[in-house]
Amino acid sequence: MSQTNYSRKLTKYYLWYTALFFVFLISLAILEREGVPRSWIGYLFMFVTIVIYAGIGVLCRTSDIAEYYVAGRRVPAVFNGMATAADWISAASFLSLAGGLFLQGFDGFAYIVGWTGGFCLVAMLIAPYIRKFGQYTIPDFLGARFSGPAGTNMVRLLAVFATVFISFIYVVAQIYGVGLITSRFTGVDFSVGIFLGLASILVCSFLGGMRAITWTQVAQYIIILIAFMIPAIWLSIKHSDNPVPQISYGTFLPKLSSLEHEFENDPKEKEVRAIYQLRANEFQEKIQHLPTSWENGRAELTKDLEKLKSESGNLIAIKNASRILANYPATPEEARSRWTDIRNTYLAKAQPGFSQYTPYAAKTASESDVKRNNFIALVLCLMMGTAALPHVLTRYYTTPSVTASRDSVFWSLFFIMLLYITIPAIAILIKYDIYTSLAGTKFSNLPSWVTYWANIDKLNPLISIIDVNKDGIVQLSEINIDGDIIVLATPEIAGLPYVISGLVAAGGLAAALSTADGLLLTISNSLSHDVYYKILDPSASTQKRVTISKLFLLVVALFAAYIASLKPADILSLVGAAFSVAASTLFPALVLGIFWKRTNHQGAIAGIIMGFCVCVFYMLYTHPLFGGNMQNQWWHIAPISAGVFGVPAGFVTMAIVSLCTPKPDAKTLELIDYLRAP
Repeated sequence: MSQTNYSRKLTKYYLWYTALFFVFLISLAILEREGVPRSWIGYLFMFVTIVIYAGIGVLCRTSDIAEYYVAGRRVPAVFNGMATAADWISAASFLSLAGGLFLQGFDGFAYIVGWTGGFCLVAMLIAPYIRKFGQYTIPDFLGARFSGPAGTNMVRLLAVFATVFISFIYVVAQIYGVGLITSRFTGVDFSVGIFLGLASILVCSFLGGMRAITWTQVAQYIIILIAFMIPAIWLSIKHSDNPVPQISYGTFLPKLSSLEHEFENDPKEKEVRAIYQLRANEFQEKIQHLPTSWENGRAELTKDLEKLKSESGNLIAIKNASRILANYPATPEEARSRWTDIRNTYLAKAQPGFSQYTPYAAKTASESDVKRNNFIALVLCLMMGTAALPHVLTRYYTTPSVTASRDSVFWSLFFIMLLYITIPAIAILIKYDIYTSLAGTKFSNLPSWVTYWANIDKLNPLISIIDVNKDGIVQLSEINIDGDIIVLATPEIAGLPYVISGLVAAGGLAAALSTADGLLLTISNSLSHDVYYKILDPSASTQKRVTISKLFLLVVALFAAYIASLKPADILSLVGAAFSVAASTLFPALVLGIFWKRTNHQGAIAGIIMGFCVCVFYMLYTHPLFGGNMQNQWWHIAPISAGVFGVPAGFVTMAIVSLCTPKPDAKTLELIDYLRAP
């Protein structure tokens, strides 16, 4: 079958799939109107979408090495663009980007600029050349380009380590997101939700490898797009009578600025901020009197608990007092850290704030410069990290030709753009909705969605509205919203039926599953192809290689699911740092390996190690999560942007060591000429 006929056939299949999905959506809307419980709507959405993905995996099962690793290298550019977009639009992109823009304003825009800019680097610097190379993995490319004397595999092993390190952190975060979405919309336990999602992931990737994952990701992208667009269009019509949210939201920016100015000068808002300042002062005093304040606080809580028990107090009160005592800082050092965070939070709330729509807004010019430098540093790290992410680059091995790989990057950017230009619209329209319909409301008339989301996690509420000044009216300063619920709660905030909430949850699940599929396959293929086949057993048959890859995939998936089931919330903060690690370790080697013939085996080893060490050292040295101190920052650059130091260190080290050691051999130079030939 010709490539054109193959594309037409695929287009026909996915048009039918889209039409049937809309029929399913309308059917659920009818069931909701007939009184079917919300929980059943959630179950149906989760069950049907997972069955669809699993069904595609079963239909695309294969043991052929080329089909399993690179989908037979016959994926049309348009469909590879859709699959890459789904692979890229992770749970973080789908759920958190709009929340980041909602909370941070212009500062959150760095993620959109950096991530989309990264695909420009992929198109110009990397994708066509790795497709011309025509093998299976990124370590495979680096191992061949920087092959050492007597077949030394040091560069290949370093690339495998970097691939596994980066991808594993990322995949744990995706599986964590799967558990979060599934548990919130079906009511099942968090751990059960993780393993339900894992079943879908394994059916796709275990049975069919890249072939099954590709066609599943195309199906997932369609659901992601529909789930994101319907609430955005509805909000746009609700507030502006314009059905194009990407255009209409611009008219709300001056309105939001005007409202924020009113809130800043409102007497009631000032009253709330003054209370926050008093609370910050209280914690400051407790910090100054450590360890005595810690001892007194513990003694007071213990005394209160014993008093309740001795007086046969209410069981709920005893349970609450016990929980408060159990959560009390275990040591004065922990108290200092926790109380400092609380103090800083109150201090931030006590400030009137700056317009979130003004670039690098700050009190002083020096603070504004720091914000600008961090914005640029984060954009650079995200761009270079994107251009070096193994699970993204591997997708360009699946196209029929080098030209198709270039076209594929264009389509990837196009399909990502459809969502990314909608994300600011969601953030602005939701903010306008909250400013106009929630702020100023009586506490007795709070909308139902506030209660629903507040009760999902009572220990760490996703939304908290507390009457700080006891006036019975909601002030903007009294509203605390977790950014991760902005997209999930959008249908309810907009007044849409619950079926759309289920659709958005299905979209978030599709985003998490699609990325998890690609990451798990990248890890297992690197281990099976680059370690087992290339180093341990070069004579292994193709059947054995596929079997080993499937075993690795199963082990890694189960281990990642186990880590995610422990609810390692801190792992989510590492996802952004993974881009800095990817940029520091792989980006210099990929770029110089393609564009500078003089780069050699020794230079690549030194550059990869140096980039990794500088990047990780800076994170450990400055990030409180790893025992570092924010005061140790170089030029006030945040730890998440450690790549701005790791990448130059990798480039410079690679160049110096390459110039001080022998030139690459003739075989390597021939490979470079072949890659760079039109």
